[in-house]
Amino acid sequence: MKFFSLSWIRAEYLMEAAGLGLFMISASGFCVLLEHPASPVRQILSDPFTRRAFMGVAMGLTAVALIYSPWGQRSGAHYNPAVTLTFFRLGKVARRDLAGYIMAQFVGGVFGMIIATWILGAALAHPSVHYVATSPGPSLAAAFLAEVGITALLMMVVLIVSNTPRIARLTGIFAGVCVALFITFEAPFSGMSMNPARTFASALAARDWTALWIYFIAPPLGMLAAAATYHGVRGAGRIGCAKIDHPSNVRCIFCEHQQRLAELSGRKTDASK
Repeated sequence: MKFFSLSWIRAEYLMEAAGLGLFMISASGFCVLLEHPASPVRQILSDPFTRRAFMGVAMGLTAVALIYSPWGQRSGAHYNPAVTLTFFRLGKVARRDLAGYIMAQFVGGVFGMIIATWILGAALAHPSVHYVATSPGPSLAAAFLAEVGITALLMMVVLIVSNTPRIARLTGIFAGVCVALFITFEAPFSGMSMNPARTFASALAARDWTALWIYFIAPPLGMLAAAATYHGVRGAGRIGCAKIDHPSNVRCIFCEHQQRLAELSGRKTDASK
């Protein structure tokens, strides 16, 4: 029966799932290394800010590696429902791919935490690590505004750099730098999520749903606001593809979507003559 067919699953969906899964495994491992009391690194680095800086560098490099990996170049390396939703709102992602990417991102994050738990065991459950769960600081309002701010900044950076031809190939590096800086400086306010699927995966593993609404509402809100601002200032014609890195020799389902829309528009124009 067609209802049970898996033919609708694109390879790109699986790559998105694998990418966020690997990100969660990396985050879990580095958090245990830097925050678990029994870790020799934790004993050497007693200053929380220094540990956050090391965590930021580690996760920034992880993000860059995933973006420029063969899978990241093929899928576009969203790894985040808020990113996919924003590009959909900009008309760069098909409705089918919006649903496929978001489902894949949530599933990938959850499976990444399952694998991390299997590898790291009780160390990942320790209160100092707590399954790398993102949780707000002293103020829910501050956490919400901080998440809106960093997600808006990240999306604005991605849009500006990716649509500037001479530096477009550096978009992944700019994104990685943002991740590193946000973890270092913003994490005390909101835990630095920017990603509903990433937060959900940790919350499910930890069975901790504290202020989950912040991480489901604030990231899309921030990114959509940034996209609307960029669109208003520079116009739709200055927004290219939905990929973070766009090598010319790799298939792009987003460019194919744009081509289909152009062909459909052309047929409608011809029919109206």
